Amino acid sequence: MNAAARKAAAAARLPAAVLVVVAVGAFLISYNLLAIVLRGGGGAATGAGRERDPVVAMPGWMRAAGSAGGGRRRPFHVALTATDAAYSRWQCRVMYYWYKRMQARPEGADMGGFTRVLHSGKPDALMGEIPTFVVDPLPAGKDHGYVVLNRPWAFVQWLEKAKIEEEYILMAEPDHIFVRPLPNLARDDPAAFPFFYITPSEHESVLRKYYPKERGPVTNIDPIGNSPVIIKKIQLEKIAPTWMNVSIQMKEDQETDKAFGWVLEMYAYAVASALHGVQHILRKDFMIQPPFDTKLGNTFIIHFTYGCDYTLKGVLTYGKIGEWRFDKRAYQDRPPPRNLTLPPPGVPESVVTLVKMVNEATANLPGWDDGR
Repeated sequence: MNAAARKAAAAARLPAAVLVVVAVGAFLISYNLLAIVLRGGGGAATGAGRERDPVVAMPGWMRAAGSAGGGRRRPFHVALTATDAAYSRWQCRVMYYWYKRMQARPEGADMGGFTRVLHSGKPDALMGEIPTFVVDPLPAGKDHGYVVLNRPWAFVQWLEKAKIEEEYILMAEPDHIFVRPLPNLARDDPAAFPFFYITPSEHESVLRKYYPKERGPVTNIDPIGNSPVIIKKIQLEKIAPTWMNVSIQMKEDQETDKAFGWVLEMYAYAVASALHGVQHILRKDFMIQPPFDTKLGNTFIIHFTYGCDYTLKGVLTYGKIGEWRFDKRAYQDRPPPRNLTLPPPGVPESVVTLVKMVNEATANLPGWDDGR
């Protein structure tokens, strides 16, 4: 069954009263959290810090090109959620460098504006380098030490307060590197990358707490997280408050927290989308994840979430520190040095490309050695 048919069937099964309850509940929880933050419970992002937030505008050349082409282009706005930690900052700098490189190519016509949605509550040293919108973190203790829980709350605030011209949004992360210009993969349905470790059918008993049986089978829940996803802004505006509320409910439920661990927020986005009858076009070519994906193929993004460890003969030693390695977690408090040593012979194309692209970015980014 295609995505449109699945949506129609799901909508037909859902009583209107249930939709009303879900919508009202999501609104009330979101409103209460928002009120807490606006009363001062969510951080220090007020006054001068707020005045530095830019208008999130579509580039002028793209607006003109879209008009001249009769509106055939469908640009998306890149939204990158981040903290002000050194670990996040250096990844954001590399990511933004390659976004600009790919956007400048003729095939990059769909790559629109860019915003780092900074959920640390205050400006940081990258405000002048990367277009940034400052939002509040969750109230103290609400994330339970799970920093990713701030992501859906960041999107709720950004979508409410920013003026975003593009009709579509790409939700991205700091450890994404564009290896090719990315076209708009979405249509009426959003496009997402399927993760092999998001398996709703294996967690039905837990997911039924958030996705009741009357909504249909748990296979209506896509095997995705929120990133990378290209989605219509109007769809994300509806999903984001539910995503935030479900994330918090999941984190505060011990059984769910134990079952999902670090990917809990990913499951919450998938559930929230299903609750709104939104199904995603699953695109395996959206990105690769070295070292397990070895070839670039026709992919668009390298996601360097896993450590890459090899012997000097090019043999993968995953789970054991290799004689040669690149692991983003080795650079928690400082950026990696310029001119990283390239992998030894025999290491796959994906890892070699990753290191070369990091090296090119760090060679061209000012103040890299200062740890900005």
